[in-house]
Amino acid sequence: MVDADRTFVIVGGGLAGAKAAETLRSEGFNGRVILIGDEREHPYERPPLSKGFLSGKEERDSVFVHEAAWYARNDIELHLGQTVTAIDREAKTVRLGDGALIQYDRLLLATGAEPRRLDIPGTDLAGVHHLRRLAHSERLRHVLKALGRDNGHLVISGAGWIGLEVAAAARGYGAEVTVVEPEPTPLHNVIGPELGQLFADLHAEHGVRFHFGARLTEIVGQDGLVLAARTDDGEEHLAHDVLAAIGAAPRTSLAETAGLAMVDRAHGGGIAVDASLRTSDPDIFAAGDVAAVHHPLLDTRLRVEHWANALNGGPAAARAMLDQHVTYDRIPYFFSDQYDLGLEYSGWAPPGSYDQVVIRGDTGKREFIAFWLGEGRVLAGMNVNVWDVTAPIQALIRGGAPVDAEALADPSVPLDSLAP
Repeated sequence: MVDADRTFVIVGGGLAGAKAAETLRSEGFNGRVILIGDEREHPYERPPLSKGFLSGKEERDSVFVHEAAWYARNDIELHLGQTVTAIDREAKTVRLGDGALIQYDRLLLATGAEPRRLDIPGTDLAGVHHLRRLAHSERLRHVLKALGRDNGHLVISGAGWIGLEVAAAARGYGAEVTVVEPEPTPLHNVIGPELGQLFADLHAEHGVRFHFGARLTEIVGQDGLVLAARTDDGEEHLAHDVLAAIGAAPRTSLAETAGLAMVDRAHGGGIAVDASLRTSDPDIFAAGDVAAVHHPLLDTRLRVEHWANALNGGPAAARAMLDQHVTYDRIPYFFSDQYDLGLEYSGWAPPGSYDQVVIRGDTGKREFIAFWLGEGRVLAGMNVNVWDVTAPIQALIRGGAPVDAEALADPSVPLDSLAP
């Protein structure tokens, strides 16, 4: 294949887009590679925004995928601070916000996701925050420092991963924290009530207050500043700042307007792609948070909003763009750090999919592995302060065979021996 006259365009300047560009070059593609991002920052990784960078343990430069000079050295054409406003599939062009047209032979959409907004009065106040971009994290880092210094109060709407990680960072600075969550435990729809209470206890031990079974209905302020947050059960919480951590929505408007096949929002939304990350247009691919992949192993369509999906999905899409055979069947994976608790989660076990939770280890010491089983088969596993077990956990999931629950719970039985 002669590539020199071909142009591959990547829309999205995050981890998936940057790793796709890197892979195109490492696989020998010598045509034009154009990477378009709507932020002025070079591509960066998002986990530090709620973890190391936010907590002050990591410096700003540590978040970037590559040093700035890497792009020029590898002949990657960057268009930073530029939005793509339209795709013309017939002409095979993308239109930038400044009106410029860029021709493509293959196109990758890695447009990511955006934070969901609170639809309540008071969200226009200066102390209301979201966390998705580096600028958000920088601002929030300064806010948390100030709250800790001044004994200020942060109210967080949502006890998901972002909400809990920010709560941990805020307590590290000494801020007062209240988390409002409509479910009865944190992470209720991710890890279920069996493990959710463990995280409630962990944060309570570090001084976080929880208000379960409630939603924010109003943020009260004066002179543009936040004073309190009210909930639908009549409670009012003192607040100097509020964080909306109620999830993210895939950025699909560009793909929708172009007429690409989409997944219904009730089923997670996103751009529908096959196992090679190809959309309904054979010359357009999608990867990262925005892609809803038909997963051949799990036999369902998944849209995964985690670092590992961007890290691995971008390169997979790049190889597919080069007409290599690609089957994207990675086991979903994510990690989290909160206080002295670190964890890794592998698999997919949504509410109603499992009928048993098996624990190996000591939940009291917070050193254990939890397994979610359905009909005796391991659907997901989460290792908490237990390390170097991701590979055998994923082998159990991939194997798909029934596993003896007693052996699974017994730390003396090697996990490797249970995989088929």
